[in-house]
Amino acid sequence: MTAGNGRGAAAGDEDTDGRKAVGSRAPAAAVGAVGPRRVGRETVDHGRASDTVAAVVRQWHAVRPDIDTGPMEIIGRVNRCAALLQQAEDAPLRRAGLTRPEFDVLGTLRRTGHELTPGEIARETFSSGAAVTKRLKQLTERGFVERRGDTRDRRVAHVRLTDAGRDLVDAVLPEQLTYETAVLSGLDDQEQSHLASLLGELLIQLEGRLRTPRG
Repeated sequence: MTAGNGRGAAAGDEDTDGRKAVGSRAPAAAVGAVGPRRVGRETVDHGRASDTVAAVVRQWHAVRPDIDTGPMEIIGRVNRCAALLQQAEDAPLRRAGLTRPEFDVLGTLRRTGHELTPGEIARETFSSGAAVTKRLKQLTERGFVERRGDTRDRRVAHVRLTDAGRDLVDAVLPEQLTYETAVLSGLDDQEQSHLASLLGELLIQLEGRLRTPRG
């Protein structure tokens, strides 16, 4: 995750997905004169295009009207927004040849400002040890990080950014945050703040109950 920018790190989408996820919870004045109507638990705003998850929910309502699709309306939109952001060809990370997990490793080393062990990086990036080992190998081969052995314990390695790695993070981070600002531009400041707060509350709950390493 890009550090130091709570709003920029919130999930969103260039076109309709992010707007619909927040629009359903926006204040009445922001929704329009007619206001939203409910379909099951889903909120549909008059005058706005429907997002892809809304279409999926309507299909489920048609074949299984007995089930509550409320969780799908939230989790489905979060997943859809994340997938679209990962696939965006014009994102600075993609142009720099970095995946988000690779940038998380570089960003962690940059923002902490000191060497870290692979285990510490795994905890900071919420990743598995095997995944971090693979990313460190790739980043080392590209000259962005370097490892040194511990003088007292050969089993322990210490990882730090190279000058090239530091320069890459410092160049890409402002571009990435500018890109994320543009992605979220369909939401006003109040909506972005509200969305960031809701996602933060959800994340706290999930980290408390479901905290297991990512891939």
